[in-house]
Amino acid sequence: MSPTRVQRLFLLSPARIDGIRAGLIMGENADSDLARRLRQDGVPLGELFGWMSGLYFRGKLAYAKAFAVAPPHVSGSFVITACGGLVSPDTPVTLERLRQISAINVDPTDLRYRAPLDCDSRSLSDLVGLHCEIVLLGSIATPKYVEPLLAVFGKRLVVPAEFIGRGDMSRGGLMLRCVLTGTELTYVPVLGAIRHGRRPPRLAQPMRPA
Repeated sequence: MSPTRVQRLFLLSPARIDGIRAGLIMGENADSDLARRLRQDGVPLGELFGWMSGLYFRGKLAYAKAFAVAPPHVSGSFVITACGGLVSPDTPVTLERLRQISAINVDPTDLRYRAPLDCDSRSLSDLVGLHCEIVLLGSIATPKYVEPLLAVFGKRLVVPAEFIGRGDMSRGGLMLRCVLTGTELTYVPVLGAIRHGRRPPRLAQPMRPA
């Protein structure tokens, strides 16, 4: 009889919408297929942020899809937004909605960020119960995600140990490699975790076929 897998959900830190790539689809003169979809029926938030952020968010999204073990009727992952709480990456958003949920900086002292995040986190906590791990795929070096999420999830909030000391691109590459190999990262409780660490060695280049 195979052991029961631990229930595990993922919370993904958001992409920035003030970068060059974001401007290519959010600018007034943007005319790509993605930009037109964004202005019409909307684009899934995960697809949008994956395009804007590149490797890091694409890695988070693919990793969460590969390894989430969600309770029934609960999404396996949610994106933390600046002022829209927790949003499933499959949720279609229009340009107007994207601007609404990304209108401010992520600041744990700003109620415009905290109020919807606190509300959605408490609702999610009630849905999944006390035996579901909540994995933060984002930085713990500052309090912007850690402070509000710890207040609700406590010891259930964990982070990949391999993230500590790595930059965003390295994390993205690491997660995509984990998806390819089917190897999950090691999770440690955020409560009491080392927030800053030495930068680990660079990822080895994947072996090429002879």
